[in-house]
Amino acid sequence: MSDPVNPKNLRRLKVLDPDALPEGGVTQVTCAHTTVCMTRFKGRFGALDNRCPHQGGPLGEGSIEHGVLRCPWHGWDFDPITGKAPGYDDGVKTFPVEVREDGVYVGFAEEPPHTATVSDVMAETMVRWGIRHVWGMVGHSNLGLADALRRQAEAGRLSYYGFRHEGAASFAASAYGKLTGRPAACLAIAGPGATNLLTGLWDANVDRAPVLALTGQVDTQVLGPGAFQEVDLNAAYGKVAQWSQTVLPTSRHAELVNLACKSAVLNRGVSHLIFPDEVQKLPAPEGARAGSPEGRLTPRTIAPPEASLERALTLLRAARRPVIIVGHGARFHMDAVTDLAERLTCPVLTTFKAKGLISDHHPLGCGVLGRSGSPIASWFMNEADLLLVFGASFSNHTGITDKIPTIQVDFDPMALGKFHAVDVPVWGEIGVTATLMKAHLEGGTNSLDHRAEIAERWALWRAEKARRLAENRGRGLNSASIFAALTRQAPEDAIIAVDVGNNTYSFGRYFECARQAVLMSGYLGSIGFGFPAAMGAWAATREAGSPFEGRPVLSISGDGGFGQYMGELTTAVKYGMNITHVLLNNAELGKISKEQRAGQWDVWQTDLHNPNFAKFAHNCGAFGLRVTDPEALDDALRHALAHQGPALVEVMADPLLI
Repeated sequence: MSDPVNPKNLRRLKVLDPDALPEGGVTQVTCAHTTVCMTRFKGRFGALDNRCPHQGGPLGEGSIEHGVLRCPWHGWDFDPITGKAPGYDDGVKTFPVEVREDGVYVGFAEEPPHTATVSDVMAETMVRWGIRHVWGMVGHSNLGLADALRRQAEAGRLSYYGFRHEGAASFAASAYGKLTGRPAACLAIAGPGATNLLTGLWDANVDRAPVLALTGQVDTQVLGPGAFQEVDLNAAYGKVAQWSQTVLPTSRHAELVNLACKSAVLNRGVSHLIFPDEVQKLPAPEGARAGSPEGRLTPRTIAPPEASLERALTLLRAARRPVIIVGHGARFHMDAVTDLAERLTCPVLTTFKAKGLISDHHPLGCGVLGRSGSPIASWFMNEADLLLVFGASFSNHTGITDKIPTIQVDFDPMALGKFHAVDVPVWGEIGVTATLMKAHLEGGTNSLDHRAEIAERWALWRAEKARRLAENRGRGLNSASIFAALTRQAPEDAIIAVDVGNNTYSFGRYFECARQAVLMSGYLGSIGFGFPAAMGAWAATREAGSPFEGRPVLSISGDGGFGQYMGELTTAVKYGMNITHVLLNNAELGKISKEQRAGQWDVWQTDLHNPNFAKFAHNCGAFGLRVTDPEALDDALRHALAHQGPALVEVMADPLLI
């Protein structure tokens, strides 16, 4: 028996096979965008609206008890065929059902055309500002926004990557911003989803990377008393976000996105938009149009004040042993900085965050200065009579001395002389300033030609590294061997994301950069950064016409760092991310053990219980190899790099030979 046949204006869609639902059974079926509760009672099929009118409980998860369908949430009862509530005049909507030989069909009205929502206008504005990628998790308090992002993704205007943990998503967005200088977005629900984003967003904040954070929020009508998953997100994000606003029904919605994107780009930090659940779904106001960056941004190629430039040039003309130090802030201006260095024939040192900005094979390149560096860089800083510093923060980790006359050049005037006074602070865009300096020095300088001395220092350090290759305590490979092999095998144009810990210190010390780009969690120094950062970098390599298109992506971590977000390996498999991860497994948080010893503490609770990570990679659907013999390392790296898709090389490493 069945209800009357559908009227002609309804679409008849098959929802069940003839015997799919037993007598007394209840299930839910989704057709297009409508979910119905299907019932079978006394030989008849019923099709009811799946939402209980009480609080929207899913009737298809309920059961038929004593002849009535009971809502699983609060026990409201309905007739399983007519949808009427016994004893009341109301109930739930029903749909016409037709039983055919091949199955059960339900009649649905044609869906009306999509009405543009507030979220649609805002998502289109993001795309117009150049937001090309979103990483995150779709959930119950961001569904309206997620649907708008889906429409942009299906139109080919952006890419969305569903992650397993919001912290990994925000690290991916941070790394993308550091690499490209352009913002991408990360998405989370209210409450714990939004708070999970905070670590990666702090990383973006302290390393001055542009990011757009999109978080859901509870309905505005219940905001305040403490609704489920309610968190005061403006307060929680505090100084993490240099710009944060809640989207309200009366907001100028496109303008909010304009301001968020403009702030992320110009202030080089995190912009945060909070979307209450009900606002996301509101119809866009009549005549609402998406925004764009047109008329919003000015060129930032500002020249330094003439007086500052002249003071700097006076010191540069007189110096015999000038040294250039470049930080991460110089990453988009290295052609101009290198041209200036070649005019002065002076050494170029980098901070750790700036590793690789000048090749270690360049005649003037001297590697990294500071705790993660080499004796080459420290030698030339100590022998210098003038320091010319571009885009560096003067952190303790780098240890730029304050005992040598210093010229500091930075686009951010607050960065100049931040920790101690410098002789000549120069406010200007780094590329413009370096170009002007070179032009004014064409008349000659007193600088020595340092190239022979640099080559001599490299020879000494490479001999020491070669000596360390033979170190063996029988507890795994030494770091000198690991990074010597990686220097041989890593493609010259690779993007390399590194984590934190002894593995990263060793990378800074031993790995010799050609023209690779290096990403790290600089001044947050957050464990777990490496692999999610590589996922963000991989997205940049998919952009046609970008300087990163098609470049190989590697990441490096210890076992402690990879363990933070190892579930994201399944995400990399899902999206076919071509990433090679090198994992140094020493079953220990080695850097913390080292700090405990240095502080005369007992080494305590730094040991780790690990799986076989190579087998774990295989179980996730990735390529995995474990290396215990240094002779096998080059081959393992070659095979992993040749694999099309995620690959992991697990290297059993000695925790002390770093």
